[in-house]
Amino acid sequence: MKIIGLTGPAAAGKGTVVDYLVKKCGFRHYSVSGYLTEKIKEAGLEVNRDSMRYMANHLRSEYGSSYIVEQLFAQAQENGQNAIIESIRALGEVEKLKENADFILLSIDADQRTRYERALLRKSEKDQISWEQFLQQERLEAENSDPSKQNIIACQKLADIQLNNNGTEEELYNELDKIFYIYTI
Repeated sequence: MKIIGLTGPAAAGKGTVVDYLVKKCGFRHYSVSGYLTEKIKEAGLEVNRDSMRYMANHLRSEYGSSYIVEQLFAQAQENGQNAIIESIRALGEVEKLKENADFILLSIDADQRTRYERALLRKSEKDQISWEQFLQQERLEAENSDPSKQNIIACQKLADIQLNNNGTEEELYNELDKIFYIYTI
């Protein structure tokens, strides 16, 4: 069983990579955002980027820095097929997943302005924000010395594969084809 962890900032193309792996390679998708959304709704809170970040940081500080991915990893192991876990955002999560020999961490990124424009096109509630709000959220998620808090930059540095997604979807798919040919997934 192969497990791919996917990291990167908002609107970098993580969802597109997930779609590729699910449709083309038969991977099973496990979503940190989906898991957090369930927990947020159970707590009676509004689902937005702030509540997502709050819930993730709360669960990690309460139960351990890798708690969320441990839950998803256990589900993936139970299922037994190749899996992608999206989105890895804390160092504790990377460290836990890298204990598995069949784990690959893939980082995807794009320029901030490109990502902001993509976020607006998604028309998701959590993405309908101003440029200033987008930049503020970036700062909150980019770096933190606490392993239970979001630190996307550090996660990206530990990635086995780095993808730049400033081009078209077709260019991204071509890049993914090359990568997964090399990794024989």
